[in-house]
Amino acid sequence: MNGIISVLKPPGMTSHDVVYYVRKTIGQKKVGHTGTLDPGAAGVLPVCLGKATRIIEYLPDQKKYRAEIIFGRSTTTQDSFGDIIKECYAGELEAGLVEQCLAGFRGSIQQIPPMVSALKHQGKKLYELARAGIEVERKPRTIHIYDLTLVNFINDKLKAPRAIIDVHCSAGTYIRTLCHDLGERIGCGAHMSFLLRTRAGVFPLENTITLEELKDKSISGEISDVMVSMSKALEHLPSVNISGSAVKAVCCGNKVLLPYTPMENPTSAHQVVRIEESAGLLALAMANPVAGKPEYRMFQPVKVLI
Repeated sequence: MNGIISVLKPPGMTSHDVVYYVRKTIGQKKVGHTGTLDPGAAGVLPVCLGKATRIIEYLPDQKKYRAEIIFGRSTTTQDSFGDIIKECYAGELEAGLVEQCLAGFRGSIQQIPPMVSALKHQGKKLYELARAGIEVERKPRTIHIYDLTLVNFINDKLKAPRAIIDVHCSAGTYIRTLCHDLGERIGCGAHMSFLLRTRAGVFPLENTITLEELKDKSISGEISDVMVSMSKALEHLPSVNISGSAVKAVCCGNKVLLPYTPMENPTSAHQVVRIEESAGLLALAMANPVAGKPEYRMFQPVKVLI
């Protein structure tokens, strides 16, 4: 099987746990996910099967999340699973100030990855070092927040104020760190108490399948009903259709010279495109310009998928 299944990851499982479950449930050896989701988080986790594991780097990488923030309390892990390191009275906090501070996080910003992340330092994952009580310096990274919305704010004076936010961001964004940094900017501290990924690339929450449903589909032999094809998942890339001898050449990894008509093939120079025939997706290729022949492109396969 070659395709992608959008799984609804439950809280309490690691992304690797989900991959292992899918591999064992459907009997597929080659399985991989498109981006780690925290063990305590829930939501969209696209899982690639077979040759689809080779296109992960070409899938759209923007993400959407819904998160809950609790103000007045900072933790070692920036979420509710860590130890409290700072408490501050936040009983007078108002939605207006939260919205005002959120505005400063929209657009391109610098973010320091948390110690409880899967990034590596000298060959070891940061969360492994954190478990050993070791903290290392992390360099800030540029991320992009496309949209950041305050969905709800609650401050009933009886317990710590909290907010629900929706985030549309680039890959590599740590929502727990966003929540922590928001609390620091307001001055009262904060941590993330819940996280739901509502979209990963082209895969929305409403099209996910639970692990229980996946098992039922496997037993009934209907896995293909919930699997998205590689071509569908790569629809953001221009498509170039070929036939005849060009098909054999591409399947062997050889480059092919083809006419380039902007109205029919909106490909720019050095852009990755889908190479397809009537039967489906053959390969991904780089569209390179040809000196003296602006009406042509040299398509060099970078991933042969048959």
